[in-house]
Amino acid sequence: MTLARRLLRTKPTGRIVAEGGHGEGGELRRTMSLWQLTLFSVGATLGTGIFVILGQAVPKAGPAVVLAFVLAAVTALFSALSYAELAGTIPVSGSSYSYAYATLGELVAWICGWCLMLEYAVSVAAVAVGWGEYVNAFLRSLFGFTLPDAITRSPGQDGGVVNVTAIVIVLLATWLLLYGASESATANAVFVLVKVAVLAFFCVVAFTAFESGNLAPFAPMGVAGITAAASQVFFSYIGFDAASTAGEEARNPKRDLPLAILLSLLIVTVVYVAVALAAIGAMPWQDFDPDSTEASLSYIADLAIGATWPGLIVSFGAVIAIASVVLTVIYGQTRILFAMSRDGLIPRVFQRVNPRRQVPVLNTLIVAAFISVLAGLVPLGQLAEATSIGTLFAFAIVNVGVLVLRYRSPELPRSFRTPLFPATPVLGAILCVVVMAGLAGVTWLAFGLWMLVGLVCYFLYGYGHSRLNAEVR
Repeated sequence: MTLARRLLRTKPTGRIVAEGGHGEGGELRRTMSLWQLTLFSVGATLGTGIFVILGQAVPKAGPAVVLAFVLAAVTALFSALSYAELAGTIPVSGSSYSYAYATLGELVAWICGWCLMLEYAVSVAAVAVGWGEYVNAFLRSLFGFTLPDAITRSPGQDGGVVNVTAIVIVLLATWLLLYGASESATANAVFVLVKVAVLAFFCVVAFTAFESGNLAPFAPMGVAGITAAASQVFFSYIGFDAASTAGEEARNPKRDLPLAILLSLLIVTVVYVAVALAAIGAMPWQDFDPDSTEASLSYIADLAIGATWPGLIVSFGAVIAIASVVLTVIYGQTRILFAMSRDGLIPRVFQRVNPRRQVPVLNTLIVAAFISVLAGLVPLGQLAEATSIGTLFAFAIVNVGVLVLRYRSPELPRSFRTPLFPATPVLGAILCVVVMAGLAGVTWLAFGLWMLVGLVCYFLYGYGHSRLNAEVR
């Protein structure tokens, strides 16, 4: 078999599904319900985006930022529908990595998995870095003191030495994950309900100060402003695919995974639109400062009531939101590595399952250690921003995968079918490319360097240890 054929060799769908849940030394436990899967996706999606990015997007679109959130949701929906079809057809932990392996071949699957490492590991480290700032905002409002900059900021930031708070939140999430998937899902459900309740509280408070005059003119920057804001807030929707990483621990994956993906996107969209409308109605859009967005919702809540306690509650919601994102994203990263290890593309240690806890313990500890080092010691800079382009690339691959699998294996049982096929996946892939094209050149450079390192790793280790290639030899 030639090198090209080996690189493009696909893994049979039936084999991928049959291997689901099996690791070295034990099996993953199927305990997660539709409700838990949905909240896993909501937990990974509904995080710092709404607490921070709203303040950055409003100056670009004015009150029409509400439409920007809707437009971004429609853009995400095309990819979500493709994810839903493949999650119901290939219900395993590898997410888009496994979907690519079944449709586009090993090399594309590796590239997709490498992009997911960028999306999950680096992005969660970047999110954890900001946790200390929200903790300080909460402590300042409640007790009047803050933790020292030396332990709440990373090296390279003013006064930063080691971001101990970032390491702490990663270790707390790891501790929960080591207890088991069901226990982690229960903890996440509590986190999600708390942060949704806090955002609902914000909406109630902000609507008490709602002034319809703040909505006029509705679109001061026109359509161009709406699309510019939509490109920015699109990244607030990244994370809806988290349910697909739980394919081997779901009770009824073929039915529940597609529903969880679509339900989570719907819930998040409703929350985003409601919060954006409440915020714009309570404070004129001209007063939003794009350079000071960390506490925009807290400031609006305080302004609406004329007191500081509403902002305290919103700050608490931000602390919980980050904790939930860290928990769910670390979980997703470990399950993707679990699938890649089972295929031989990365070392076997990542597929070892603790027979008592029925979770990949060593995998989780290695991921936690790596993320802790990134969050505590490394200024992430442009690499963190490159997570967006890596995610969009994975989304595009999933859309193409739906097209390939429909034509190559039309007989496969599908619990969910993407509507308006083939228009939906084609538009999904095109929209991903369009959003990617609008990203900064330095982001593309960081992404290119990441891909180059990934290809070197594949040919030095993955190609030689691949189970498919070993069978050929």
